[in-house]
Amino acid sequence: MDRYRVQLLATAGILTAMLPQAVWAQQGQGVPASASTAQPSPATTAATGTVAAPQETPAADPDTPDPAVATAEQEIVVTGFRASLASAQAIKRNSDAILDAIVAEDIGKLPDNTAAESIARVTGVQVDRFGDEVRGVLVRGLPDLATTFNGRDIFTGELRRSQLQDFPAGALAGLEVYKSGTADLLEPGLAGLINVRSRRAFDFNKPFTIAGGFRGTYNDQSNKYDPNGNLLVAVRKDTPVGEIGILVNASYNQSRYRNAIRVGSGTITTLSVNQRPTPTSVGRSFRYPDRVSVANPSGKRVRPSGNMSVQWKPASNLEVYYDFLFQGFRQDGYNDQFDVFLRSGSPPPALSDVVLVEGTDNLVESFTKTGGDRAQTFRSTSESYTNTFQNALGFKWDTGRARLSADLAYTRSEYGIDEWSFDTATTVVPVATVQFFADGGNAFNLPGFNALDPNLYKWRGYFERTNRTNGKGWQGRTDLELDTDLSFLPRLQFGFRWSDRDGSLRNGTRYANTEGLNVPLTALGLGDLVATQDAFRTDVQGLRSWLAPSRGAIIANQEALRLRSIAGLQQLLAQTSATDGRVAGWRTNLPLFATENVQLDPTQGFRGEETTYAVYGQGRYALTLGGLDIDGLFGVRVVNTVGRYSGVGRVTSGGVTTAVERSTDANYLDILPNFSLRFRPMDKLQVRLAATKTRTRPEFSQLNPAITITEAAPPPPPTPGVPVEEPCDPRFPVNLCGRVNATGTGGNPNLRPLVAHNYDATIEYYFSRTGSITAAVFYRDIDGFISNYLQRFIDPVYGLIQTTSPQNAGAGRIKGVELGGQTFLEFLPGALKGFGVQANVTYVDGKNAYPLAANADGSVPPTPPLVPIPFVSKWTYNAALFFERSGISSRLSYNRRSPFVTGNLYTNGVYTGEGVLAIERLDFSISYNPIPELTITLDATNLLAKPFRSYIDYLPERRYTRDVRDEGRYFGVGTRFRF
Repeated sequence: MDRYRVQLLATAGILTAMLPQAVWAQQGQGVPASASTAQPSPATTAATGTVAAPQETPAADPDTPDPAVATAEQEIVVTGFRASLASAQAIKRNSDAILDAIVAEDIGKLPDNTAAESIARVTGVQVDRFGDEVRGVLVRGLPDLATTFNGRDIFTGELRRSQLQDFPAGALAGLEVYKSGTADLLEPGLAGLINVRSRRAFDFNKPFTIAGGFRGTYNDQSNKYDPNGNLLVAVRKDTPVGEIGILVNASYNQSRYRNAIRVGSGTITTLSVNQRPTPTSVGRSFRYPDRVSVANPSGKRVRPSGNMSVQWKPASNLEVYYDFLFQGFRQDGYNDQFDVFLRSGSPPPALSDVVLVEGTDNLVESFTKTGGDRAQTFRSTSESYTNTFQNALGFKWDTGRARLSADLAYTRSEYGIDEWSFDTATTVVPVATVQFFADGGNAFNLPGFNALDPNLYKWRGYFERTNRTNGKGWQGRTDLELDTDLSFLPRLQFGFRWSDRDGSLRNGTRYANTEGLNVPLTALGLGDLVATQDAFRTDVQGLRSWLAPSRGAIIANQEALRLRSIAGLQQLLAQTSATDGRVAGWRTNLPLFATENVQLDPTQGFRGEETTYAVYGQGRYALTLGGLDIDGLFGVRVVNTVGRYSGVGRVTSGGVTTAVERSTDANYLDILPNFSLRFRPMDKLQVRLAATKTRTRPEFSQLNPAITITEAAPPPPPTPGVPVEEPCDPRFPVNLCGRVNATGTGGNPNLRPLVAHNYDATIEYYFSRTGSITAAVFYRDIDGFISNYLQRFIDPVYGLIQTTSPQNAGAGRIKGVELGGQTFLEFLPGALKGFGVQANVTYVDGKNAYPLAANADGSVPPTPPLVPIPFVSKWTYNAALFFERSGISSRLSYNRRSPFVTGNLYTNGVYTGEGVLAIERLDFSISYNPIPELTITLDATNLLAKPFRSYIDYLPERRYTRDVRDEGRYFGVGTRFRF
């Protein structure tokens, strides 16, 4: 805490020392006349979050009206797509870094709820979605992004970044996607940096401004209506002590979703020696998923948020500010799932009517399964939340030749989730007819099984989980920018940044496996059973609804279920032999149900503490060679990271669990140089070259040194006279493909930061204020890309063990091309002038060396295999058609990304893995301004509603579908106003 006080006192001292000098200077004591109107530099912009005016105004186009472009010195004027595209284009054109931007109305006009949805339309950006919203963002093929809010670091829980979907789109001033770094920016990740900008009171010229919007949405799959809205109030006033501005903004976003998924297991199994498939002509070489399922994840998300800004100008060249941000997230999550097992059981199930895919002997089209294990279901419910707060204090002082800024911020974030699951099993083993390629995925039916008969279900178990993560940190920075008298070196920048933060996670679970009691579901006193909702768009899936207790009954009877779980576990222990392998699990879980709330287990958590110090120096150069004007930046950022990471793992052996505490320290230095060059062969054409080095630290959870090893559940007792044979996972060699005796999970304290050497070149042609054609090529030499890898090996204690842990991949590379263009068709006659187009395409080729290249016999290939980097699509397309005239604005936008892998497995020279097929979306919005201060909006998203499809490759050119997911269409109507 002492160092925090020192930092606070230091910042306060700078403010106190500078204030009288600035006031005295403003009273005419030697300040140049231009001092009060000097433009802020990118460094100042990054430090304070203000919107920098372009350093150079693009040449006026006589055929294009001059749009009102929002800057720090201008009122933000709502003038439609032309203004927003012109402003974004000016930021891109005049930036010292290679970036793309979305500003003000460009966000407000999109039919999007969050910043993450809006950024999906930027050149070079790819996104992943789940539950009808963006959950991950990649820039040029990499997910390792830094996020800043008004130029300062922001994070949630134990993560190093904020979730972009937590920023409501309607409340933001803009987004900048930095694809090449500069020394004055917070250290970008491998993928770059995304800065989110909010508005401040001095962005508005009027003494009083009130603006906002309200929107209602309808989801055609959940059949729910949801409200969304934001309200902004800004006041600025001259007072005897200087000008004061106050802005308050509040936002509320709500969405309810329901997906329907046809699921295939990721474990591709082989036939048992006891199985005799029919007809016999199909042979015994085929492989198939060991389970098929149907699931209906759904939920209600609420995101309350708010920000406030107070600005004070005691003199025209001095500004002191205070910023406050609150981000909230609330989710009630639900899932219903029905599982049918195709391989397990003693004796194993019989497979009849087997049909192979034409031309193969190991890929199944369909079959009928009889016998084996019963089916099972679960109904899970969860309540989760995030609260993130950031307070910041800073100043900007401009003397004309020098600009000094400082910023001190404190961030605190917490995340929690409470989950409970009610599990059932069928009392009979239903016959299942299964198709593996029905409408592109798995589908099954249970002929003769009445899924709405309550007598066909029994209580299988009750599960509860509690998870809490916390993060907090201080950060402070000071930036100095100097104008020189040197024509070839007109500007110098220097700065220092310090941060001190920590992250922690605590978790607790308990489970009562009560299936052995054979308690009918109707005997639990949970009221009438209800049919689960059918959310599928088609009828290709046979079983789409089944019986379960109502969610209200489960929630109302949590205490009764806890007590019932205690009694059930005690009864099972009393009636079961101590040599039974299930006894250890019952004994472990019984005391966990003794308390009303789930106990947080010290062996299921970690803590990380980290301090960083960064200094940078950067210069802007400008010169003329052969009549060609050349400018750019050169600089270096030096970052020292000091960290300590600790966790408590657990090792279970012979039914006895032992806690193992581990910790590790880190201290490393990163030197991150940057160089850029820009030249203009003609007024409307410019070419950029950039070379930078970036790095990304592993997440705190990935650095957790604790390891958890759990013995696998014992196999079911064999049937007399039936030989026991373990299923073989064909992804592994024969000696490693059977039933594992233990599983291991954990972090990896030996992870290295991810490092990339980046080379970029762009050519940009600006033919009007809203018209441009741009192209970029990029190349990344990367080392240390982190992914979770699955491996098996023979352990001297456990025997066959399977582990999952994060590991650094070997050296790799990413290369790609971006093409983009936009314009309004002003040359067309009459109303056709209102049409505009925007389109971009990105090609990315990314591969890295697989880290686990050893073969089963211990030999290592001379060259580690190069495999695709997970989540990277080779092609991404965006296209939009605008119309804006006579108060009407509309946009039709299309997005597509090509297939990508989500995981890799390499064994004995064979690459297999999992991935996702191509994804495409079509969105539409239209608005009308009956008066300048009011806009009425209509929008629709995901109009195509094409299912999400994922797959697993178990052998080269042999693939089964994993998931086919139906997602919702959203329709919205709303209004925006500004007075």
